Amino acid sequence: MDISIYYLLAGLAVLYIAVRIYNRKGSKRRKSRKFMEGYERRDKSGDKDKN
Repeated sequence: MDISIYYLLAGLAVLYIAVRIYNRKGSKRRKSRKFMEGYERRDKSGDKDKN
């Protein structure tokens, strides 16, 4: 029974490390802004003139 607690804690530690690595890669991807490539904001004042 005592050793199973250690197995559980080791599994949780591995899961925690995997999630941290995945989130770090995602934050680097967001910082690079490659997903926003080619995006142009609409001019709010231009939209009002069209109405």
